[in-house]
Amino acid sequence: MASANPLQFIQQVRAEVSKVTWPSRREVLLTTAMVFVMAVITAIFFFFVDWLIRSGLALILTSF
Repeated sequence: MASANPLQFIQQVRAEVSKVTWPSRREVLLTTAMVFVMAVITAIFFFFVDWLIRSGLALILTSF
């Protein structure tokens, strides 16, 4: 295993970081909002699925 020079490593890291395309503030806010919206939609969906399963199971159990 070759040992790397710490200075050379830092230079390589800086070179790679400079190649990254960073998102704009607007893009970050928009994608964050979309994540929250999708999380709320998913929570509502699973709430109703859970409610339907619970109601159906209660109906089956009370009929016996």
